[in-house]
Amino acid sequence: MAISPELLQWFPFLLMAVIFYFLLYRPQKQQQKKRDAMLESLKKGDRVVTIGGIHGTITAFSGDTVTLRVAEKVEIDVNRSAVGQVNTPGKTEEKK
Repeated sequence: MAISPELLQWFPFLLMAVIFYFLLYRPQKQQQKKRDAMLESLKKGDRVVTIGGIHGTITAFSGDTVTLRVAEKVEIDVNRSAVGQVNTPGKTEEKK
């Protein structure tokens, strides 16, 4: 069975779609799943860094808001989605 020329002209587009899926879409989805899991596992006492670079310790949760202690007697409220990284003692994770 011979491959028709019409089908061959679509081959480069299909190949590009497969490459984009494996190089862009799939890794981004995996990274988003890891971030969602990290945000869901936040708990009181975790030391975190926000995406704005503010370091603090989680003291409370209120819905989608997290209260961070950034200094003694100084607490700020940020959205849960503003947390960029959890700093756990003995384990340093670099943001990729």
